[in-house]
Amino acid sequence: MSGEPIQQVKNGVQMLVSALRQDPQALETAYLSVITFDSSAREAVPLTDLPSFQAPDINATGTTAMGEALALVANCAKRDVKTATAGQKADWRPMVFLMTDGSPTDDFEKGLARFKSEKWGAVVACAVDSADTGLLQKIAGEAVVKLDTSDSSALSAFFKWVTASISFSSQSVQKTGKDVEGLNQLPPPPPEIQVVV
Repeated sequence: MSGEPIQQVKNGVQMLVSALRQDPQALETAYLSVITFDSSAREAVPLTDLPSFQAPDINATGTTAMGEALALVANCAKRDVKTATAGQKADWRPMVFLMTDGSPTDDFEKGLARFKSEKWGAVVACAVDSADTGLLQKIAGEAVVKLDTSDSSALSAFFKWVTASISFSSQSVQKTGKDVEGLNQLPPPPPEIQVVV
């Protein structure tokens, strides 16, 4: 992504953070991280509590190091997400939202294997424009959605839905004590977002 679409992604992240900060449950329980990938993958923001989170400057140039990004997500989760011990409860399993308009240009299968070795809550992959939905199903199973365009209304709808999904997950886990594990447990996406079947 570049130009107007990447600006809309930046705006979407700002909107997401602002809206989640209005949700008392999310404010107490949600942590966010941003990992970007183009010619390489980078941890733009490590896992950070919602009140302290600062949206990064997101840029995209070059190729699509999606395999490297998947491995980095897994490595960061292993480092940052607390597992249960005799003296502490485990963190909830992380939700992962991946958005791409490209196809991997690196060792995707190696990164995918590393990603699959961790325990996740809901994993949702979003294909923008002509991204390969079949490939994204390898990452997210049935939880693949598609935006036919990368215009401002479609990207805004996606980020509003992600915001609603995070809020819903925070409330659901608090009430039931169970992680949200799939697309069918999240609020239904708006019309701009098509579920890939």
